[in-house]
Amino acid sequence: MTDRTDPRHVRELEGHLGWLDTFSGTALGVLSAASGIYTYLGVRSLLSDDGALTTFAALAYSIAVSVGIFVFWSYLMRLLPAMRTGASRLGLLGAMALGSVAIVAMSSWLNAAALAGSAAVEQHLARTVQEYQASLERANTLAISAQALERDVARVRQSFQDLSEQEATGDLSGIAGRGAVFRVLRQKSEELAALEQQIAQQGPAVAAAFAEGNEILSRMRSLTVEPGPVDARSVEFSEDAVRLAGLITRLRQLSVAPLVSRAANDLAASVVRPALSQTAATAQGQQATIDSVLEVLAQRAETLLAASTAVESMAPPDEVSYTPISAADAVIRYAGNFVPSWAGAIAIDLLPGVLVFILMVTQAAIRASRDRVAIEDRMTVAELRAAMLALREVERTDPPEPAPPPEPAHETSRPDADQTAPRKGAEPTPLRPRPE
Repeated sequence: MTDRTDPRHVRELEGHLGWLDTFSGTALGVLSAASGIYTYLGVRSLLSDDGALTTFAALAYSIAVSVGIFVFWSYLMRLLPAMRTGASRLGLLGAMALGSVAIVAMSSWLNAAALAGSAAVEQHLARTVQEYQASLERANTLAISAQALERDVARVRQSFQDLSEQEATGDLSGIAGRGAVFRVLRQKSEELAALEQQIAQQGPAVAAAFAEGNEILSRMRSLTVEPGPVDARSVEFSEDAVRLAGLITRLRQLSVAPLVSRAANDLAASVVRPALSQTAATAQGQQATIDSVLEVLAQRAETLLAASTAVESMAPPDEVSYTPISAADAVIRYAGNFVPSWAGAIAIDLLPGVLVFILMVTQAAIRASRDRVAIEDRMTVAELRAAMLALREVERTDPPEPAPPPEPAHETSRPDADQTAPRKGAEPTPLRPRPE
């Protein structure tokens, strides 16, 4: 006989279940109470008010969760292992799956918020700092690229300045002096010199804004790792985030690329033509030189415009804004970073499901063993003794069997035969014949 058909194996399993049943309810109550405590902490993190009514509401919700978890798993631990048909088991398994989803929805995510809520909010702060840093660096890159246009403007200005000097010596138009052509070249050279000076003045402002932004980022980083309540740190973090957002906007406005583009468009279009010489030949020569200068202006303007357009076409920094977030929302948003906390929060609620499956397997093994063992092999000494006592009780309470009726006796003498019996030594009395 194998272990599966051994009655001692069945009795051993039943003994184990009996011993385990003595504290299963207590263990389930402890798990439910622990889940309720963490649920209370999670609910408190969602409620901003600290009044008595809010505390009572959070306490009532946590107690309801604890009672619901205890009752739900108590039902399943009793009923599901006792099911014998596949349809009934599938029905209760479906109910268990639905109830598990409900438990996760009403309790587990709040437990995760209580376990890892502060860390999740700090993760949100750190992620926001990274976004602000990327935006600040991008804005500074654009501003520095725009400042590099100063070299292009200086090169164009220097070219016009050299042409004006050539015109002053007569090497350009053939007429020495400071005439109409010289004045046109000097005019554009001065305009570009003013633009160059304006670009140079923006350099210290860009550097100062970037340095201030790095200081704000340093304070924001320190707030993400400082000890203490995360709510108080979030308030300071929000204030720094507002200042940093304004500084990034100011840094974007310090870019001189749009200014250079406008100057390039006006370089060839806005030319004040001076009065030409009264001499026809001289005037004709001046006009030809001015036309050549204007052509050069157009070429230089196109080159400068292309450089400024390339800077303006660079991708702008992303718009970043800090949004305060609760611990529960932070745990959900950054769930991938807190898998152990989520696993612990769900396990404390769904661990009784493992006990239900253990009871199902054990009860199935007991029923399978009982079906293969005869009843006389399954009876223990105590059961046999109880059966014998019951049989004796039944025998005592049964009515006695009725006595059989007596057989009729043959009439050989009359009732007074004893009185008329002959005495010893006396003669017998003769018998008289009966009348027919």
